[in-house]
Order: sequence, then structure tokens, then C-alpha cells
Amino acid sequence: MADITRRFGWRHLRSAPTAHVRHHKRGRLAHDGRGLSFWYRALSAALSEVPVDDRELAMAFHARTSDFQDVAVQATVTYRISDPAQAADRIDFSVDPDTGSWRGAPLEQIATLLTETAQQHTLDVLARTPLAVALVDGVASVRERVAAGLAAEPRLPATGIDVVAVRVVAIRPEAEVERALRTPAREQIQQEADRATYERRAVAVERERAIAENELASQIELARREEQLIDQRGINARREAEEKAAADGVRTETEAARKVRLARADAEAARETGAARAEVQAAWLRVHDEAGPGTLHALAATRLAENLPRIESVTLSPDVLTGLLARLGRPEAGAGE
Repeated sequence: MADITRRFGWRHLRSAPTAHVRHHKRGRLAHDGRGLSFWYRALSAALSEVPVDDRELAMAFHARTSDFQDVAVQATVTYRISDPAQAADRIDFSVDPDTGSWRGAPLEQIATLLTETAQQHTLDVLARTPLAVALVDGVASVRERVAAGLAAEPRLPATGIDVVAVRVVAIRPEAEVERALRTPAREQIQQEADRATYERRAVAVERERAIAENELASQIELARREEQLIDQRGINARREAEEKAAADGVRTETEAARKVRLARADAEAARETGAARAEVQAAWLRVHDEAGPGTLHALAATRLAENLPRIESVTLSPDVLTGLLARLGRPEAGAGE
């Protein structure tokens, strides 16, 4: 919208670079162009402002496919006014000289024209297309048909409008139909998921079986090695017993031989000791045999005295002392202690 100010009964208009302004004064064109700025009198001026920038027009409408299914089409058309003078001649772009706002709704007229034209070509395409095909290939076919139809529409060039681009955003069926169409795909996806789950479980079972087999093989190998260990321990114990028995035999033989040697030595010593004692006894007997009775009596008394307890004093009568000395072969002596 143009910027209009008031000064002393005059009006000053300043337009944007994207707006084409046409100023008629008393039926004659006084100003014509973009981004203009000029003074004018409101009572004698006729102004029109035509936007020349690219405009986005979003549209949404319903169509019916060849199998009588209702679909919603969402599309966007980009257009611009390439000939402002021609557009101003065909569509009312006049603005209020006091406020600068449009007196009518020119952009709504252009939107209606473009929407109805696009809808007409869309209905023509979808009416010959089944729902399944429309959902798969309908976006491209509708976009191509609408673009071609708008390019061939004679009213648009006559109005000075150029279509820059056509975009079809979506073609959607009714909610119930869409859910019904999704069901087979969902079922297939669920089947694939179930199959993947079963395969995963099968793989898990196979792995568990392999693990169990490995554990069983490990236990068998462990039992076999334990058997070998027990056999080896038996062999070692038997060998140790044999070695111990052999060592005991050697030790016993050695001890027996030592004892035999000791016994022989003891016997030899006893024999030699006996012989020595015999010689001593024989010598002792020879000495006693050669000694007289008195000597023997004295020796006997000496031995007796050695074995008697200690006697501090002894009193002998003359008779006893005389008889004792007579036996010992000594002369008589008087009594004494």
C-alpha cells in the first residue's frame, strides 16, 4: 500500500519499488511507473497501484477419482503481474487518494481466477485416475497438467499475469479410506517384523544350542581330563608306593644288616668279654687254689667286711679271738678293739 501524506490541501504519494502506480488526472495519464513519488490533488486524481512482485497463492480443494473416492488436493501457485497497465485495465486496482488502500479486492479476483483454473485441470486429471494411482503418481501428473493448463489459459496473458511455478503439496484421501489403504502395508510391515522376530528368536535358539553344545563338550573334555588326572594320580601313587616300598626294603635291609653287624659285634665283644672274664676267673681260681686256707679266710673276712654296715667298734672275747686267729693261722693275741 502506498504511503500518502497531506499538506495544505495537497496529497503526496510515495510508492514501494515493488508497486506500479498509475496516476490519471482529468482522464490523462500523469504518472506511470514503479517507486514513484509525487504531489496531487485528491479531487482530480485517479490512482491505481499494481503489485509487481512474486505472489504465493495457496489453494486447497476436493476432487473425485475414477473409482469415486474423494481426495483433498493441496497446491501452491507462484505468479506475478508482468504487465501492470494491462492488469489495471482488466482488474480494479484503484486506490483511495486519501488513504492509499484498494477500493476493491483485486488480489482476491486473481486468486479466484487461478484457483478455479487449477481446480478445473486437477478435476479433469483425477476423474480419469484410480485412487491408488492418484496417491502414487497423482502429484506429478496433477502438477504437470495444472502448469500446462495455466500456461494455456488465455485469460491470464490478457490480464497481464504470468505463472512462475506450480507446486502440488499433497493428495490425500479421506481419513477412513487412508486408514484402510494403510492397513495392508501395516500388516505387511507387521509380518516382516514378526518374521524378523522369529528369525531373531531362531538365531537366539541356535546360539543357545551351540552354547549348550560347547558347554557339554567342555564338560566332557573336563571329565576326560579328570579321568586322566585320576589315572595319573593312581600311577603316581602306585609309583610312590613302589618307590616307598623299595626305599623301605632298602632301609629295612640296611637296618637288618646294621643290626646283624651290631649283633655280631656284640657277640664278638661278649665272646671276648666272656673269654676275658673266664681267664680272669681262671686266674682268680688259680690264685685261690694256690693260696692257703688262712689267706682264703682273710679274703672272706675282707669281703664280708666290705658288705657289712659300718661298725664303729667291736668287742671280742679272748675265746673268740683265739679261735679266729687259730683259724687264720696267726699266733694268739690278747683281746683288743
